[in-house]
Amino acid sequence: MDREVDGNLQESDGFETSLRPSHLDEYIGQRELKSNLKIFMEAAKQRNETLDHALFYGPPGLGKTTLAYIVSNEMHGNLKTTSGPSIEKGGDLASILSTLEAGDVLFIDEIHRLSKQVEEILYSAMEDFCIDVIVGKESGNPHSLRVPLPPFTLVGATTRAGDLSAPLRDRFGIVSQLQYYELEDLKQIIQRTARVMNTTINDEAAHEIALRSRGTPRVANRLFRRVRDFAQVLNNGQISIEVTRNALDCLHVDCLGLDAVDHKYLMGIIERFKGGPVGLEAIAASIGEETSTLEDVYEPYLLQIGFINRTPRGRIVTAKAYDHLKIMHQPDLFE
Repeated sequence: MDREVDGNLQESDGFETSLRPSHLDEYIGQRELKSNLKIFMEAAKQRNETLDHALFYGPPGLGKTTLAYIVSNEMHGNLKTTSGPSIEKGGDLASILSTLEAGDVLFIDEIHRLSKQVEEILYSAMEDFCIDVIVGKESGNPHSLRVPLPPFTLVGATTRAGDLSAPLRDRFGIVSQLQYYELEDLKQIIQRTARVMNTTINDEAAHEIALRSRGTPRVANRLFRRVRDFAQVLNNGQISIEVTRNALDCLHVDCLGLDAVDHKYLMGIIERFKGGPVGLEAIAASIGEETSTLEDVYEPYLLQIGFINRTPRGRIVTAKAYDHLKIMHQPDLFE
């Protein structure tokens, strides 16, 4: 069964096994990050040490989870995965840490959502490879017991690096930001996806999907799957440029990758708030979307392409967005 995995795919016999790349050389894009990470891992292996704790941050869909899998494979350790919201109490974290073996990689997604209590337990685990457990509560004689842990690597992932507390962030030896992907990298990912899924796609079609993928491999793979559906029904499975453009137009994904929510967001600011400035909560309420979805999923790309500005007074739609939407722009004093 095909699985989408942050845009990076691994070919295998019968196209059946995991689509995640297992080694750094198979991972497409993020060249600077890959180059540095390769050196860090090789140095750790030469010293016979575990890799320093690593934090990967950036918008959704750029490959943070895939990098955690790669680190565990390259460092020859087992991977344990969890997420910040699922670790509610210190005991939950202690239970996870107690299952680790030497050289294992613990991956915590949405690490910015860890509670303060859990964070404090994590500090000693990261720095000293031990945790302090309170025992004897039932007997009325509570005392702290220090439990040693085997050397391990913590890999954290977040879309909100600014929400991490300074003490937690400072305990990561490797902090790397994932950038939006270059067009050629996205095209390569799409072509590889097509090979894995045994689908024929020409260069023009792959280029068109890449153009509308918001610089994000996950989006590229999602759009490819939907274009493949159109090609299967309308063109005997052959993905041509005509089929691709028709499919993406039917999906309301425009030439820059903006979808219906992007247009609703921009038009909401323009029509209801005269182009801004306006606060995020007001925008979300006016268009019926969650503030966290707008801030984490939609705004990073709109900022990247220069369609909105964030100011102390709120969000402002730029002249560039007006031009794209073909709307007459009246310059604002706050722009």
